Amino acid sequence: MWSREELDRYARHIVLPGVGGVGQARLKHSSVLVVGAGGLGSPVLLYLAAAGVGRLGIVEMDTVDLSNLQRQVLFASDEVGQAKAEAAQKRLLALNPHVTVDVYPTRLSAENALKILRPYDLVIDATDNFPTRYLINDACVLLGKPLVYGAIHQFEGQVSVFNHAGGPCYRCLFPEPPQHVPNCAEAGVFGVLPGVVGSLMATEALKLLLEIGEPLSGKLLLYDGLYSEFRTLGLRRREDCGACGVNGVSTLSDLELYCKG
Repeated sequence: MWSREELDRYARHIVLPGVGGVGQARLKHSSVLVVGAGGLGSPVLLYLAAAGVGRLGIVEMDTVDLSNLQRQVLFASDEVGQAKAEAAQKRLLALNPHVTVDVYPTRLSAENALKILRPYDLVIDATDNFPTRYLINDACVLLGKPLVYGAIHQFEGQVSVFNHAGGPCYRCLFPEPPQHVPNCAEAGVFGVLPGVVGSLMATEALKLLLEIGEPLSGKLLLYDGLYSEFRTLGLRRREDCGACGVNGVSTLSDLELYCKG
């Protein structure tokens, strides 16, 4: 049953072809886990909460830093020093009290990943370090969960959907992690870039939950913020993939922390 307040809140969705009341009800009964509540996680979480996704999970162990506020729009100046997971939960419930927000203020690891990911319909990788990205991917392969992926660097970003409907996984694209990639503190990041890429990630998540449109499965969307250019590259599932291939992953392991975001 819908309350009058919910009908008013979601009115623009309910009249939208391809969504309607049935689609909005589907969102209400869906669950999404977002790993990372930083630059990418901020717009992802805000838009999914606003859209009425019924249950959101947040995996984030950091605290709010003053340097975060240039791009992490979930947080305010008076929250510097507070735990990001709890601050994000408070902000999302203020935006939409009809959603449930679970918080996991811990580091995702091989020991806890399957337990944390299992209850959710969809997983979103909004992290900024390679070991966690590979761990999320492998856990999604083992659990059969679709994965929305995004990454940013300076003025550029990329988005894809992995492990969906027989499509490729993250390891099909990047079989092994690089030895070192500069993090945001070292390389810098254009403040609005996470908003663009995170909004695209939220779009892909909602399309998957609603089963509308064509998701970015088997595709890598590249965005160049300096020149306002989008490019799409085709991806293939690899039979020799170390995660989803014939002799793919069977257990999880923690990779060495080559870089820290």
